[in-house]
Amino acid sequence: MERPTKDKPALLIIDMVKDSLDPAHSLPITPLAMQIIPPINKLIDMFRKQGWPVIFSTDAFHEQDFIFSGRMKPHSLAGTRGAEIADGLDYKPETDTWLTKPRFSAFFRTGLEKLLHEQEVTLCAVAGIATNYCVLITVMDALCHDFKAVLLEDCTASFSESMHEEVLALYRRNPLYPLLRVASSQDMEEILF
Repeated sequence: MERPTKDKPALLIIDMVKDSLDPAHSLPITPLAMQIIPPINKLIDMFRKQGWPVIFSTDAFHEQDFIFSGRMKPHSLAGTRGAEIADGLDYKPETDTWLTKPRFSAFFRTGLEKLLHEQEVTLCAVAGIATNYCVLITVMDALCHDFKAVLLEDCTASFSESMHEEVLALYRRNPLYPLLRVASSQDMEEILF
């Protein structure tokens, strides 16, 4: 049974793809990203039970993309296995939405804003990787598109625990509160009900 909520949320799960979570690639983020799968899956379950949108937004780059003209190596290439949603996440294509993105923000050329407005969403709870890049950019873009945003501290990861904590510390006390919050997955029930 649905309970009334203060806001209608959507859960945005950012860049949890095989290229980043495959231990064979031995990326510094891989072990930290693996640790956030259980709390993300718990939130997915909560959101589904309430009938709230669960949206996976993942990189789908092209080898010749501008972003690879710097130090970043090609990864999560569109149409490859590495750009698919990582194993272990409770993705259900029959109920969830999967939007591929050509750049860092889940809002950039994906149709996400329109989708959220059509579903009358007012708050984006953002999970995934990396805290200091695509997650943070998506959180900021949510605000730019007039959605409240929650940066989920225990459902996000970066290339090191210290980098992750530094980003969270920057936004724990901010002038946009409560439009922008840093909160745990356990805090979501209090925020939403």
